[in-house]
Amino acid sequence: MRLGDMEGRLKISRRAALIGGGAVAAWLVSPVRALAEIAAKAPVPPMVDALISRMTLEEKAGQLSLMASAWGGTKAASLNPAGAGANFDQQVAEARQGRLTGVFNGNGAVMSRIMQEAAVRESRMRIPLIFAADIIHGHRTIFPVPLAEVASFEPDLARRTAEAAAFEAAGAGIDWNFAPMVDVARDQRWGRGVEGGGEDVLLGNLFAAARVHGFQGTSLKSDRHMLACVKHFAAYGAAEAGLDYNTVDISERTLREVYLPPYRTAIDAGALSVMASFNEISGIPATANRWLMQDVLRGEWGFEGFVVSDYTGDEEMIEHGFAKDKRDAARLAFLAGVDMSMQSGLYRDFLPGLVRDGAVPVARLDESVRRVLTLKSMLGLFDNPFGRIDPKREMARSMLPATRALAREAGRKSIVLLKNDGDLLPLPRSGKTIAVIGPFASGQHDLIGPWCVYGDDEKAVDLLTGMKAAVANPASVIAAEGSGVEKPLDGGIAAALDVARRADIVVLAIGEAQNMSGEAQSRTDIVVPAPQQELAEAIAKLGKPTVVVLKNGRALALSGAVRDAPAILVTWFLGTETGTAIADILFGVESPSGRLPISFPQESGQQPYYYAHKRTGRPNRKPEPDEYKAHFRGILNEALYPFGHGLTYGRIGYSDFRLSAPSVPMGGTVKVAARISNTGRRAAQEVVQLYVHDRTASVTRPVRELKAYRKITLAPGQSEVVEFTINSRDLSFIGPEDKPMVEPGLFDVFIAPSAESPGVSGQFELTA
Repeated sequence: MRLGDMEGRLKISRRAALIGGGAVAAWLVSPVRALAEIAAKAPVPPMVDALISRMTLEEKAGQLSLMASAWGGTKAASLNPAGAGANFDQQVAEARQGRLTGVFNGNGAVMSRIMQEAAVRESRMRIPLIFAADIIHGHRTIFPVPLAEVASFEPDLARRTAEAAAFEAAGAGIDWNFAPMVDVARDQRWGRGVEGGGEDVLLGNLFAAARVHGFQGTSLKSDRHMLACVKHFAAYGAAEAGLDYNTVDISERTLREVYLPPYRTAIDAGALSVMASFNEISGIPATANRWLMQDVLRGEWGFEGFVVSDYTGDEEMIEHGFAKDKRDAARLAFLAGVDMSMQSGLYRDFLPGLVRDGAVPVARLDESVRRVLTLKSMLGLFDNPFGRIDPKREMARSMLPATRALAREAGRKSIVLLKNDGDLLPLPRSGKTIAVIGPFASGQHDLIGPWCVYGDDEKAVDLLTGMKAAVANPASVIAAEGSGVEKPLDGGIAAALDVARRADIVVLAIGEAQNMSGEAQSRTDIVVPAPQQELAEAIAKLGKPTVVVLKNGRALALSGAVRDAPAILVTWFLGTETGTAIADILFGVESPSGRLPISFPQESGQQPYYYAHKRTGRPNRKPEPDEYKAHFRGILNEALYPFGHGLTYGRIGYSDFRLSAPSVPMGGTVKVAARISNTGRRAAQEVVQLYVHDRTASVTRPVRELKAYRKITLAPGQSEVVEFTINSRDLSFIGPEDKPMVEPGLFDVFIAPSAESPGVSGQFELTA
């Protein structure tokens, strides 16, 4: 199987598959792509234009106005800024008046039925509402946070969990999902990195397409699927200093090479809605950026769906200093290409007047309304407005055994083993007493992770429960809290030490609470909080074998006893089956197979750090920092644990690098291969990664770029030759004219277990 050629496959298999540029192509020829093609080629349903011809300006503006549900529950309300909103009776009245296109983060099928009846039976135009929600990583059954799932390096896993989430959510009346979030994030201080695809472009592309496929299926009329919304367009993950909502100021080359590809891939995979980002790009807020919305999204990419603002994103342009008032903000956003306003109410308040005054052409207004009504038609809402609204089906689909089993599988595959000195892991299931210590040792809290509108920690399995269920004698697993997440507990460390002294092995469950990641949760210091670090130092002094189990929504800078522990697992936020998934790995039911989708820095101040950085004119190649070379004081310019790193319970070795030819002509291919061996006593899955480095180019290139990978299973004593095929398209980059190009030259190629491992390597020349 060749890079750039998946031989017509419609999806990526669950097992070993060559994953690279060709895998992206495979998603794009899948049935999901047909949705975008239908939108592009099919005529607008005749009834759409018939409706538009009869609508008042106020009703048209209503179809472009989306509001938070007034009956959404406290959890939904807590996920956005506090503000005065309509009560439910008022919102139902707005549906009757044609002042709403729909609501988001509502309270299930009963709420949706009441509102839909008002819209389709009592309003003048009888246009159905659309019901949206933030189903970021599960509806009732909660799967690992998106960043964690990317650690699986299995896009098809993300497709399956997205499909399961859609199955539950569509059963609860939800037509439209505000996901996937595909922002590339290279500064781990940014809290919203937990929702995305990590720091690498290839992985970002693969998981963006996979999630669109899972959410949307092959027909938007299916009551098992829902419309996907790609967010946040664009470059939200490039916010300066990792500060949420902050300015983005990058070159067009970097934008096109790093940040835009996952959005493009998601759209090419069939996504038919896009959410504008909060940030500005080079002085122009995305919500009013004509170049982004018109030239790139619709002109270059041929996008046929609709664009929605983020929550009050249009109104916020006043604070940006870009719009002079609310009316001006509505005008700027709408003329830039944002079809629908979320939450601010600016479109329904000002668009009719803007049209009457000649500031907005009525044809432009009709165009946006046509897009929205066409998508409502594609969702089947005109055929059956209640197709997804069924309270009995909502309950019948919630947290089924098969869905929970998928959550457990996804949890296992998301866990990354950073370190395992002396083969401390896996732990014995009998004959030893194990102390589980830390704020995340037990209890129904901080399990499902951030951005869960409908999930519930109380329905999730905590670590202690999962471990007790996995051992022969549940009484052999004992626990103590030791400290709070960010505050010490009176007597907590002393009590934890008493428990630890009674144990043979300590499992230290520490890290971040779920409210420390996500929107508005940027951190200046990405470390284990001080009270937990103090607990870790005290436990380390006992000299007990210690396994650190990290709960985290970002890469962390580890230090002291945490960094020095003999075994470290990154477990992220795994959702409903947290405890069972972690126990499966701790006790060797499954070997860890996850790999880091982000680089763990040596120090917080090293941010932003990402593997595909530039070499600079003064690279530090020595084992120790060299004065007047590129590094921070006291450390080399490299990761503590790099992108792609992850250990198994086997012993994996790389050897016998092979290159089919020393040179390849433009348009030709070169094959590279290596032998991967497991000399350990346990079966293992290895993620074999292919990186290239362009030695000399008209635009300087990163030290390495991931071009493909393969996840293989090796029995004890087994070896396998893994081969990749590179063609000249895989060596393209954004050139001096901000357009893709390929240049002849010398290329280093690495087959390695991580972005900074030497692995095995060679070089070839691309000739003109």
